[in-house]
Amino acid sequence: MQILNSYIKATNTHDFKQVKKLLHPNAVYFFSDQTCTCHEEIQQYFENAWSIVKNENYEAHDVEWLDKKESSATCIYTYFYEGYINDEYICGKGRATNIFVKESDKWLLIHEHLSPISK
Repeated sequence: MQILNSYIKATNTHDFKQVKKLLHPNAVYFFSDQTCTCHEEIQQYFENAWSIVKNENYEAHDVEWLDKKESSATCIYTYFYEGYINDEYICGKGRATNIFVKESDKWLLIHEHLSPISK
């Protein structure tokens, strides 16, 4: 679905205004170290990550749509990121779950859960 691609593209702008356009007002994020339950908390988390990982590039690999309905869709994927911390190249990956809902003919992200890959 195009909404996931739009979300990844917005994330890679490093401009939270672009991400926020795709967020449901009640969006909740589960990160491995924090839960964000409002746009302000989500914005702080994103902007902090962008300030630490310079020139970050975020990608979704092996996307699997578990459920697609008229007004909701759920996908899982392996996320991949790369960038620079203190001028040193870093990269990593983990697992992601995204839930989108359609309201007023617009798809919005209502939930994201990111976690490390189990060893």
